[in-house]
Amino acid sequence: MTDAPAPTPARRERMPSGILVRTPYPLATLAIALATVIVITIVGFVLGDVDFPLAHALNTLHTGALGAFTTAVYHVISPAPAIGVTIIVTGVLWFVQRDVRPAAAFAGTVAITWVPSDLVKELVQRPRPDTSLLPHPFATQPDPSYPSGHTVFIVAIVIALTWVLRDTRWHTLAVTLGTVIVVVVVLALTIDAVHYPTDTVASVVWALAVAPAARLVWVDWAMPRIPVLRRPALTARH
Repeated sequence: MTDAPAPTPARRERMPSGILVRTPYPLATLAIALATVIVITIVGFVLGDVDFPLAHALNTLHTGALGAFTTAVYHVISPAPAIGVTIIVTGVLWFVQRDVRPAAAFAGTVAITWVPSDLVKELVQRPRPDTSLLPHPFATQPDPSYPSGHTVFIVAIVIALTWVLRDTRWHTLAVTLGTVIVVVVVLALTIDAVHYPTDTVASVVWALAVAPAARLVWVDWAMPRIPVLRRPALTARH
C-alpha cells in the first residue's frame, strides 16, 4: 500500500488555514456555547451586588494618571469606536492577505460573539455599581451591567485575530499581546467601577465559549453559501 501523494504547491495554496479551518467537533462546540450562555444568564440573576466591596476597593485606584488611562480605555472600546476598530482591522486583514475570506471570517466571528451578550444584559438587568457609594464614581451608565459588552468585544477580537494568524509567525505575538490587552481592559473597567468584577469575568468566559460556536456558524455554515465568500474548489497541478 503506497502513501498518498503529497499535495502539489497549487493544492497547498488552496487548503484552508487560520480562521478558515473547519471545526472538527461542531456539535460539542455548539453544546458548550449553549450551556455556557445558560449558566452565565442564570448566575446573572442571583449575583446582586455580592462583589461590591471589591468594586469599591478597585475604584479607590481611580486617581491621577491611572484614572485618566482607565477612563480612556473605557471610551476607546465603547460601541461606536469598537465597530470602527473592527472595520479597520477587517480592512487591514483583507489588504494584507489579498483574500476577503479571512477578513470576513474575522468580522463575522467578532460580531456573532459580541452582539448576543447585549440580549442577555437586557434580560438579566443587573444594575451598575451604585455611584453614590463609590469614592471616584464614573458617569452614570444607562444600560445594565451584566455581562460587560466591552469585555466580550475585546476578548472576541483577540480570539478571532489569533485564529486568523494561527499559521503565521505572528501567532505567538498576537496571543501574548492579546492576553495583556484583555487584562488591561478588565482592570480598567473594574477600576472605573462601570462594571462589577463578576461582570468582566462572566464576559471573558462568554467569549471563550461562544466565539468557537460563532466561528462555526459563520465560517463553516454561512460563508460557503455566499458566493463571494465561498472557498474555491481544490485543484491539483497537472
